[in-house]
Amino acid sequence: MILSVATKAKNELINITAQVQQCVTESKKTDGIVHVFIPHTTAAVTINENADPDVVSDFINGLNRIVPESGFMHNEGNSPAHIKASLVGCSEMIIFEKSKLCLGTWQGIFFCEFDGPRSRKIKINIT
Repeated sequence: MILSVATKAKNELINITAQVQQCVTESKKTDGIVHVFIPHTTAAVTINENADPDVVSDFINGLNRIVPESGFMHNEGNSPAHIKASLVGCSEMIIFEKSKLCLGTWQGIFFCEFDGPRSRKIKINIT
């Protein structure tokens, strides 16, 4: 399965938990693993708190402090996005039972944009 995401900002986290859950529901499988893969070098995926929106802002601000916007040689000017994507990672595996994602109470799945705005793809594999 492929999900499409249209990002609106250079750095942005988008909660995709509901879309991933929908993929699991549509698969008709009751127990297994869903693998979420981001096929882009300047985007990532993570599981983090989805209750307080300040966590998303803090996450982006923290990465911006770790990876500054200048001082890189890559001609396209998006080296910070490449580094952030590698730090966060391109995939997550989530167990599901009884057709429901086994996330913690406060957890959500977030698509991480580091070189937007863009149209992105998310690949979903359910086993």
